[in-house]
Amino acid sequence: MKTGITGATGQLGRLVVEQLKQRLGAESLVALVRSPEKAADLGIASTVFDYDKPETLVEGLNGIEHLLLISGNEVGQRKVQHQRVIDAARKAGVKWIVYTSLLHAATSTLSLAAEHVETEALLQASGIPYTILRNGWYTENYTGSIPGALQAGAFVGSAGEGQISSAARADYAEAAAVVLSSDGHIGNVYELAGDEAYTLQDLAAEISKQTGKNIPYNNLPEAEYAGVLTSLGLPQGIAEAIASWDVGASKGDLFNDKKVLSDLIGRPTTPLAESVKAALI
Repeated sequence: MKTGITGATGQLGRLVVEQLKQRLGAESLVALVRSPEKAADLGIASTVFDYDKPETLVEGLNGIEHLLLISGNEVGQRKVQHQRVIDAARKAGVKWIVYTSLLHAATSTLSLAAEHVETEALLQASGIPYTILRNGWYTENYTGSIPGALQAGAFVGSAGEGQISSAARADYAEAAAVVLSSDGHIGNVYELAGDEAYTLQDLAAEISKQTGKNIPYNNLPEAEYAGVLTSLGLPQGIAEAIASWDVGASKGDLFNDKKVLSDLIGRPTTPLAESVKAALI
């Protein structure tokens, strides 16, 4: 039985592949990627799989029984791309699709949510057995800003006192691998988030503690934060989106205290302090 992984050369995909190699064996895995040459170091078979070239999709899925559909990274194109994959999966006889969605997708105010909700609906209407992994925020989404915060002398954002239940990308990768390598998950929708919730003020305090520098958290109005991001070189649209996601965090969109993720992987999720330490190495 073959398991295919879309986006296998991405940051999440690579971690999932390594976890699945341990659980299912390299010989049962196929990396479904735009550029197979970039997957050469994964140690598994690979095949061309380009969302924008539908003719590659059915052929790429031939022989694949289980499919991990890691959501595409082209915001605004995801629904169309995911529809093509689901249609191809139906034609190729895929027996199970596991999809990486967004925490609280059905109720989230984040701009990212709409395409995930649409994809979930496509899966539900497809007739193919499915499992939905509603992934919360990656802690790396914030710890990636630590070098800039150290340079600027402050951590900035628009999340206010919003509680953020993030987890390390590796935690979510392990959850996907657990689901794909065990029974009893078909039809389930998992809301996945970290065990430990924190505010950006808490994050700034942890950065200060580990560096010995005073790094305060400066909460900015949404437009002002977007302006800061633009001044750092981000395109205006992306800057505005990131600022809006922080506002979503202030409304509770990134909070969940059910500990479903740690239950799935059988261990606590990666602590914030550990993720900050990794970012400082």
